[in-house]
This record gives sequence, C-alpha cells and structure tokens, in this order.
Amino acid sequence: MQLSVVVPVFNEEENLPELYRRLTKALEALELHYELIFVDDASYDRTPQMIRQFIDGDQRVRLLSFSRNFGHQIAVTAGLNFSRGEAVVIMDGDLQDPPELLGQLLEKWRSGFKVVYARRMSRATESPSKQLFAFVYYRILQRLAEVPIPVDSGDFCLLDRPVVDLLNAMPERNRYLRGLRSWVGFKQTEVPFERPPRLAGEPKYNFGKSLALALDGLVSFSRLPLRLATWFGFFTGILALLMVGLVIYWRFTQSTLNGFGILVAAVFFIGAVQLITVGILGEYVGRIYEEIKNRPLYILKDASGFDRPVIPPSRQPARNDEL
Repeated sequence: MQLSVVVPVFNEEENLPELYRRLTKALEALELHYELIFVDDASYDRTPQMIRQFIDGDQRVRLLSFSRNFGHQIAVTAGLNFSRGEAVVIMDGDLQDPPELLGQLLEKWRSGFKVVYARRMSRATESPSKQLFAFVYYRILQRLAEVPIPVDSGDFCLLDRPVVDLLNAMPERNRYLRGLRSWVGFKQTEVPFERPPRLAGEPKYNFGKSLALALDGLVSFSRLPLRLATWFGFFTGILALLMVGLVIYWRFTQSTLNGFGILVAAVFFIGAVQLITVGILGEYVGRIYEEIKNRPLYILKDASGFDRPVIPPSRQPARNDEL
C-alpha cells in the first residue's frame, strides 16, 4: 500500500458524494495503490450508510465507526492507527481541504520530506472574528510553544510511515496532532493553498470547540502558563510590600487611616490572581488525571472494508514473554 488517506467525518451526508468523486478522481490520476479510510465519529445522519455503499463498489474504501462521539483529533488518531500506507494523508471531509492538492503533497514527499503540511493562505470564507482569532492564536502559539509549530496550518498534511508509527506509539490522550507532528521533527515543508468554502452543511467546529482545541495546543506544548502563575505571585508580593509601606506612611502622617478603597481594590486584585493561578494549575492537573485513567482513546462499533481484522499497533495485546 503506497498511500492511505484518512478522512474523519461527522454528519457529512451532503458532502460525501462529491468528496468521494473528487477524491477518487485525484487519487486515480496519481496511479498508485491507495486506501481511503473514513472514520465516522458517531454520525446520526446517513453518513455511515453512504460510506458502506462506497465500500460495496470500491474495495479500496474502509470505514471505522465509533460507539459515540470521541472528537475530531481522536478520529484522526484512529485512522492513523489503522492506516497501512507508506505515506498517510489527513484531510477533513467538508472539501475545504482540496483533494486536488494531493499531487503536490506527494511530490514534496517523494523529494525527501517526511512531513508535508498544507498552509492556508487565506480565510476569506470565514467570519472576521474567526479570522482574527486564528491569526492571533497561531502566532501566540508559535512564540510560546517549545517546538516550532507552523502558523496557519491545520490537520491537512502528508506523513511518512516512520512519522505515523511514532505518532501511533505516543500514549497522549489530549492530542493536538499538528503540534505532535512538529514535535517529532524530521524534514518538513509546506504547500500553500487558498482555502475554499465548505461545500455544504454546517461547520462542526464552533467557537467553543475551537477554543478548547486552542487550549489543548497551548497547554500541551508550553509551560509558560505555569510560569505566568509564578510571575503573578512575585508581582502581587511586590505590590503587597508597596501597600504595607503606603499604610505605614498614612499612619504616621494623618490622624485617621485613609485609603480604604485602595485596600479593597488590592484585596480583590490578589484574589483574582489567586483564582487565575488555581485555574492554570487545574488545566494541567486535569490533563494529568486524564492520562492516568488509562482508558482507551476510542471504542469501535464497526470496522468495514478491511481485508482482515486489523489490530492497530497501540492496541496490540502484550505477548506472553512481556507479561
């Protein structure tokens, strides 16, 4: 198998026919052996039924169905676990990741790059607020992250097999894949493209989900929030010393102690800093809690279109000599 294409989908029945048509056309033009893995994140429309129809007429199509909605990043992870290609492409099912770009991704891969990511040059179809949020977030993350994470790059990318194997071996549960693919290193490059509008249906990533993903990226790849808590502590300690000096000054220069409003404001300020610090610690402690529970990343309800039962590397049982 030369190429695996992983497509996470959730309620994409309006996009699937055109997505499948354009994908197969682009892949057949490349003249290589490929598999097309759809990962259904517990859709409640006709998405899984339509993919099974594709399987009936095309032996290169596979389907992984979750028992419930586990999220986009976990769906991509499942597709990577079950992929068998020498190279693996990750793309969304809303046709905002153009299948026609696959040829350029493969060309870069064949020239020696192990990770080829598509960089969005424009977001003209998105709202101004979302464009501003994405612009600011990617640049803040790039400055704060401990590994260089390219700006304006989503999950649309091509990964070489050794990179996929490394990602499959990582036990992390709060997965930010565009950060993980940067963390592994290797030779990487970009392919710029103009992002088209969604073909049909409603976007599945609302502001809340986008914000949660952004926090995952920031917390997973930067310890700066923890350092901010320490800096807040130093700052409030210095402020407290200044306030003590001010109170002593008032005590010896006036008959009555004034400045009650300032003291109240200082108390509220210190309280707010404490709550922010507790919140920052809570984000990291919550992620530690998720990791140590050691639950499976996902539960499969069905796996269709595979030649034989496939156990992904991260789920293989231990051999007797390892027990």
